Amino acid sequence: MKIKFKKKRLIYNLVLSTFYIAIGLEKILDFENTRWTKYVFFIIGLIYLITSLLEIRNQYLTIENGTLQKNGFFGYHKKINLKDIIQIKEFAGDYKLITEQTVLKINTELIDPNSLEELYTVLKEFNLPTDKTPFHN
Repeated sequence: MKIKFKKKRLIYNLVLSTFYIAIGLEKILDFENTRWTKYVFFIIGLIYLITSLLEIRNQYLTIENGTLQKNGFFGYHKKINLKDIIQIKEFAGDYKLITEQTVLKINTELIDPNSLEELYTVLKEFNLPTDKTPFHN
């Protein structure tokens, strides 16, 4: 199961990358100035574009085979086993999933509302004591 980013974020990043690439190409095609700094906007645009495409492909969270994986920048992933979660904390709408070795923070403002409901469903399934979870049964 994939917990998706908001569409607004994905579109914003694609537009921003296109903007930077356009500015970079305009500066590169200006043959009067031959400085290396004119390539900076183009490189920033390419980095934004690659990041945007990775976010579209991988999305924010992946839940499969008993693990929760937070997909990050250029292949950086943070994984935890769902069975190892000993506490779930909520602060300002964000969740911290705590295990013995790891703390994984989930920013709920980045998540699509439909996917957020799926995440709540998964997090409510844990049999944790009431003082260890914000989801009281």
